[in-house]
Amino acid sequence: MRHIVLSAILAASLGLPATADTIRVGMSGSYFPFGFTKANELQGFEVDFLNAIAAETGDTVEFNTMSFSGLIGALESGRIDTVANQITITPEREAKFAFTQPYVYDGAQVVVKKGNEETITGPESLKGKSVAVNLGSNYEELLRALPYASEIDIRTYESNIEQDTALGRVDAFVMDRVSSAQVIKQSPLPLALAGQPFDEIRNALPFRNDEAGKALRDRVDAAITKLKENGKLAEISQKWLEADVTKPLADAQ
Repeated sequence: MRHIVLSAILAASLGLPATADTIRVGMSGSYFPFGFTKANELQGFEVDFLNAIAAETGDTVEFNTMSFSGLIGALESGRIDTVANQITITPEREAKFAFTQPYVYDGAQVVVKKGNEETITGPESLKGKSVAVNLGSNYEELLRALPYASEIDIRTYESNIEQDTALGRVDAFVMDRVSSAQVIKQSPLPLALAGQPFDEIRNALPFRNDEAGKALRDRVDAAITKLKENGKLAEISQKWLEADVTKPLADAQ
């Protein structure tokens, strides 16, 4: 595990308390454009988002990078305080964790090699196909919940980069609608979107469902409200995603 600590220099300049808490944030560090490493620097939507929250609360952010599949376990064990890796709110997760309000509204998207989007037009055409998806992600859950999931050859990978490479061996991969467009731009392979997003999801920050966890959740949630009201969250979204994904899809249309 690598630890990347961002000092609260901005907090000091704003006259915020010197005894600020440290919020330990887990992320995979390989999820472009939300959290990724470039030139040995951790950056992306989630990094800017958590730094903006810290500027509001006066806390310090400590980013802990690890495999995606280990993030929830690290949260449960108390090694981190929250996970910033586009964690989707589900009934099962709500029963275990205290979530903030959603800060990203997204949908699942099928991506294929360019030229195949006429034959693979969405989730219903994945039957009999090999499909790559992030291990342990909500998109893996969505695929396995399809009524014809047994007819899909689902192959899991730890990162989008591995999925990109895997396209030489599979027919498609499924990921979030937002970053799919960015991956298409960055990929050395000619890729294309296949059909429309087939599910709306709400992504938020999970905290442990105990007194301390809920107190920290409430403080962070208040900061998210401010970032929505002052336009900073939408600004971060436009910077990294070239779109405002901070509103429900129905409101964004």
